[in-house]
Amino acid sequence: MRALLWVVGVVAGVLILLGLLLEAVRWLVVIGVIALAAVIIFGIVKGRQAVHQHSTRRR
Repeated sequence: MRALLWVVGVVAGVLILLGLLLEAVRWLVVIGVIALAAVIIFGIVKGRQAVHQHSTRRR
């Protein structure tokens, strides 16, 4: 009986840790997607500024 309680306790602990880990991974993915979008937008803005400054200097 005691072994059964240990097994149930260990399985419950593993499930709780797995749930927390998956939740953390989901949040890391969300943060990574937001950061990637920010970098892409920043790159587009800086690229347009560089093209605009380059075309202004040629005139």
